Amino acid sequence: MGTAHSRDCEDVELSDSDEFKEEEEEEEEECDEAGTELKPAKSTGTSSAIDDVDAKLKALNLKYGSSSPSQIPNSKNAVKLYLHIGGNTPRAKWIVSEKLTFYDFLKTAKVDGNNYDEEEEDDVRGYKAKSSGGRDQLRWVLKVGTKIRALVSTEMQMKMFGDQRRVDFVDKGVWALKFRSDEQYRNFVTEFQDCLFENVYGLQATDENRVKIYGKEFIGWLKPEVADDSIWENADIEFGKSPGSKTPSVRTKHDLIEEFEEAANGGVQSLTLGALDNSFLVNDSGVQVYKNLSHGIHGKGVSLKVGSGNSPNIGRSTPKKGLLMKAETNMLLMSPLKEGKPHASGLQQLDIETGKIVTEWKFEKDGNDITMRDITNNTKGSQLDPSEATFLGLDDNKLCQWDMRERKGKVQNIGGADNSPVLNWAQGHQFCRGTNFQCFATTGDGSIVVGSADGKIRLYSKTSMRQAKTAFPGLGSSITHVDVTYDGKWILGTTDTYLILICTLFTDKDGNMKTGFSGRMGNRIPAPRLLKLTPLDSHLAGADNKFHGGHFSWVTESGKQERYLVATVGKFSVIWDFHQVKNSAHECYRNQQGLKSCYCYKIVLKDESIVESRFMHDKFAVLDSPEAPLVVATPMKVSSISLSGKR
Repeated sequence: MGTAHSRDCEDVELSDSDEFKEEEEEEEEECDEAGTELKPAKSTGTSSAIDDVDAKLKALNLKYGSSSPSQIPNSKNAVKLYLHIGGNTPRAKWIVSEKLTFYDFLKTAKVDGNNYDEEEEDDVRGYKAKSSGGRDQLRWVLKVGTKIRALVSTEMQMKMFGDQRRVDFVDKGVWALKFRSDEQYRNFVTEFQDCLFENVYGLQATDENRVKIYGKEFIGWLKPEVADDSIWENADIEFGKSPGSKTPSVRTKHDLIEEFEEAANGGVQSLTLGALDNSFLVNDSGVQVYKNLSHGIHGKGVSLKVGSGNSPNIGRSTPKKGLLMKAETNMLLMSPLKEGKPHASGLQQLDIETGKIVTEWKFEKDGNDITMRDITNNTKGSQLDPSEATFLGLDDNKLCQWDMRERKGKVQNIGGADNSPVLNWAQGHQFCRGTNFQCFATTGDGSIVVGSADGKIRLYSKTSMRQAKTAFPGLGSSITHVDVTYDGKWILGTTDTYLILICTLFTDKDGNMKTGFSGRMGNRIPAPRLLKLTPLDSHLAGADNKFHGGHFSWVTESGKQERYLVATVGKFSVIWDFHQVKNSAHECYRNQQGLKSCYCYKIVLKDESIVESRFMHDKFAVLDSPEAPLVVATPMKVSSISLSGKR
């Protein structure tokens, strides 16, 4: 059975005196997890202790000889280093790892701490001020004393605490740095962000290069402090949200109650939720059918067998994705051509009522076989349309619509080895190389959002797939999954280390409120917000601690608003309150430097890595719950969790 944990800004404060203690102090500072304040030992030293240590090191004239003055530790970089121990047990606490140590940012080709070479440190220390010409293979690392040597990247899960002059991060453990002054803290954060920019883009972190990467229209992404945040608060009011909205009021306090958990017959590959009677798990043995109930999904004991296919062109591996169509009476199944790769050359059409594959379709354009990496419905609710015969397809550089209606009549029989029916390329566009499309989703009216490997997110109107109306630059991390609200106002992009929430609203030159799907947003684009795990939770999530499958809760009716967001990382399903994330006054955002990041969430913990987490359709929300049940699938089990309003 899984357990639930709440993460509501319960950050442990590393209490300390304003001055660092001398190295001779014997007493150790420590704190328990979940809000217990550190009780520091009485301070016997002053800030002059740093200068005394520096003077002693110089006087010793050991390794830091006059010939290498750059090797003398800089007292301005003095920090206290903490280590978190005990994981999430009751004995968890922070301990002082080094009472006095020094940090530095180094540019080096040797990132692995096990291969550290001090001679290379001599070669690259201070290199930041020089030109990077010819040294493009070098990357910035953060070195703290002899214990930390980490590549500057989002994988560090760096979290800033401006009010505590502290940062937490992951490097084969969970660490914290405590700074002597506000100025030192701010300098560290600025330098870290500059090094991160250069590691991601290969360019020095100058204003000119930032504009080159992001564009002038996205100045709010570069300098969030000058961005107009009012759109986050006013979006619902200004975009026609009526006072009589059908969306219930948000409840910020609720329990997570596991209603059902049952075996899933093993090998679960994907979860396909229905909005009507049934939902489905695609696994190694076929498609398992589940009954939709008000408190979750429950197995019906029905398994639809899926063969490897008669056509060698369709793919013989286990299906990795199922897409419901025709009022959820049919399912399209995609099987990759190669394990570990998403691309498929065709798909199988399963009739759920008969439990048989009725057609095997082949992807083809202009007489040539092609592949698709993903498929989705035309709109967010079109799977409920009994007459739906088209769907959307995506490949690395293709965005298109497929039509299952044969020109000579609908195919009813399975295609043989040489005569698989060909899907008609109804409309779309093949782009030049370099788009690197990864994922896509549709709004309620059929507008399309596409995420790319370079982090860009493009918005296409429902009338044209040729040219994006808006293209967000992203933050350098590949977008592995994307979702959008029914009304198209909000986009949720998933990367390995964070989620990015983007508002698409803008005011046009006539004063009308629009979304980026219908027009170009100009230069008043609000800054995005990031959803992250704390360094401790990121470390505890397990070996496979990468985010995947970020989703909004599910509505298919105009006038209703999604209320929660969920994503999977390792053994965690992580739930954010959408209203709380949009609230600019939320306590998570206080004293932050850079883009606002929200760390307030609830966790559903499982005993194995989670395949997928999705909220059921809004119609299954009961009166005592603020949201429909959450369904969590692991390779061996499927669980349903209710968000109860009762304490």
